[in-house]
Amino acid sequence: MDNSEKKILIIEDSKSINNILLTHFQSVNFKGYQAFNLKDAKELLEKEEFDYCVLDVHLPDGNGYEVLEILNKKDIKIFILTTEKDNQLKELSYKKGVIDFIIKDKDFFSKVKQLIQEIQQLEDNKNYSVLVIEDSFVVQQQLKDLLENRNFKVFVKDSASSALDLIANEHIDLILLDLHLKDTNGLDFLNKNKYLLIEERKIAIIIISGNIEANSLRDAVKLGAKDILKKPYSYEELVLKVDMCIEDKRREKGFLSNVFLMQQYKDTIDRSAMVSKTNHKGIITYVNDEFCRISGYSADELMGKNHNIVRHADMPKDAFELMWYTIKDLKQPWSGEVKNRKKDGSAYWVQSIISPILDSHGDVIEYIGIRNDITQQKTISSYFENQLKISTSNFDEAMNLSREYEKAIINNSAIAKLELDFTIKFVNDQYLLLSKYSSEEMIGKPIVDFVDEESLTNLEEIIQQVQSGVFYQGIFKGKPKHGEPYYTKTTINPIKDTKGNTVEYLLIKNDITKLINTHHEIEATQKEIVYKMGEVGESRSKETGNHVKRVAEYSRLLALLYGLSPKEADILFTASPMHDIGKVAIPDSILNKPAKLTQEEFEIMKSHASIGYKVLQGSDRAVLKAASIVAHEHHEKYNGTGYPRGLQGEEIHIYGRITAIADVFDALGHDRCYKKAWELDKILALFEEEKGKHFDPKLIDLFMDNLDKFLEIRDRLNDEY
Repeated sequence: MDNSEKKILIIEDSKSINNILLTHFQSVNFKGYQAFNLKDAKELLEKEEFDYCVLDVHLPDGNGYEVLEILNKKDIKIFILTTEKDNQLKELSYKKGVIDFIIKDKDFFSKVKQLIQEIQQLEDNKNYSVLVIEDSFVVQQQLKDLLENRNFKVFVKDSASSALDLIANEHIDLILLDLHLKDTNGLDFLNKNKYLLIEERKIAIIIISGNIEANSLRDAVKLGAKDILKKPYSYEELVLKVDMCIEDKRREKGFLSNVFLMQQYKDTIDRSAMVSKTNHKGIITYVNDEFCRISGYSADELMGKNHNIVRHADMPKDAFELMWYTIKDLKQPWSGEVKNRKKDGSAYWVQSIISPILDSHGDVIEYIGIRNDITQQKTISSYFENQLKISTSNFDEAMNLSREYEKAIINNSAIAKLELDFTIKFVNDQYLLLSKYSSEEMIGKPIVDFVDEESLTNLEEIIQQVQSGVFYQGIFKGKPKHGEPYYTKTTINPIKDTKGNTVEYLLIKNDITKLINTHHEIEATQKEIVYKMGEVGESRSKETGNHVKRVAEYSRLLALLYGLSPKEADILFTASPMHDIGKVAIPDSILNKPAKLTQEEFEIMKSHASIGYKVLQGSDRAVLKAASIVAHEHHEKYNGTGYPRGLQGEEIHIYGRITAIADVFDALGHDRCYKKAWELDKILALFEEEKGKHFDPKLIDLFMDNLDKFLEIRDRLNDEY
């Protein structure tokens, strides 16, 4: 679905929830607009035309239901956000044109994704038609309004005869059929027209009746009805059952589309290749016209026979033994060149792929063979091989040396040849061993499909360099089919013809995975030591190791959102666990005091920032330099009232400003010896209050706008797990 022209208005006073909704809708290309109160919403509705609206019914300056009439007049699809589960309220809202309710509970975030899926279904509903056969005009209009609001094309009829006239001229996907019609009983209508409605037109039927007896229920199901609604029904139940029937139609349409597509694939293969099928014993059960044309046999002459009927005497027996071992025992496709014999005794060559077809238990039920005639290529190759033999010893020696060099490179390196558009045309066994792909899976694919994204940051530069005729050398992270990534030192060489034109690119890769992994292990060990140093400080105040891990993750995320480079963000990630290392020098009686500290005790506690700085300063290591800054400045405040130096605004290093937010957010959200954990709403309210006072206002805005990402880190590293 193309959402680029769809506009959605989010009316929600909670900034964090509003931002989360906006982020999700923008991720699927919606044009999102935000209103945080009734006044802003009404102003936006005067200026802009919207397709959808997500509406909180509890707004600071009024009731969200006040905008329902405006929304209905503009034909905007409405979703209600609420904490209530009042069924009467729901029924009233459905009558006012509300599509659905989203309850703000612990599962709210998963419901946001479901909301996007529901909107996609609403857009797709425009492709489906519903016929309401009901003799009550009032009920007709109620159902018509309700279903048209969900984007269905809706027809209404009050009799069986008029309904049949419509069905003859319109495509109908679903019928809502009342049992009591003007001119007949609904079950009689269904019984008389079952073949037309269900077998021929494939229409889903939902029966509606105020009095459904067991016999009627059984008869309706036997006649092919999909579901039954008993009057008085709730609108929510009706919508749910209609949506379920239409979802079945969607799946059916998708299945038929796939069948049609597969038939086209089959027709294409039948026209361009020789196709045959055999049963699990190798007896031919199907051959196409191309197979018959090239082999010279008719289908009747081939059916029921073994493929030995076209076997050429030149083909060695062990070639077929290998083929059968591959497809029968290994149950894997086999490919290769095969010399066959026509009915008239002449030879022909085919490039064959034979695949076993397995049932759900993994047993072979048949084999399918697809073959391309390569007789002409083999004939030309044989001609030149016989005609162009050069016997000079110098040439033979040069060719021999060339082959030896090639063998040495191929046996010791992973090799790939690329077309000028950087698609793969050849890979050697060493490359296949590294990548864990087969050659069939790699040939014809772009080389970048097999390289990890982190190695492609300077892709344009690499392409420009090799296209200019200059070789490139660098380290690449490979993306194997399964298992751990691998690393190679790779040289990309342009290969030129005698006129100096590049005709292909040659990749030579040497595996350095062990070296890189060793380097990563050293880095990981260094980080682990840093974490442990941080945990030493936290354990003095009875904090868990997960506190320093959460602070590290929060700090890296906030650094990236602020615009620091990934390298700087990683340095802060590694350094931030040591923000409280100075606590090792603070007495336990102060660190773990459950009551409020005295002024004298607080002065001692404050000294941990300077102590940490002194412990870490003077190192040339980037991480320890960053750690000394974090330890020294994470208690400074944006308005200059912090400690130990009373720095203000951007006098405080960005590392200190970031870690301050990460540390306070985690400390407030978890139990400490002197307090219980705060609720999230209370923490967010404090952040808003302290924006520009304790905390950098830009960083607080970034934190609020991306709250869901920080909460994901909090939940993933929860102390309970």
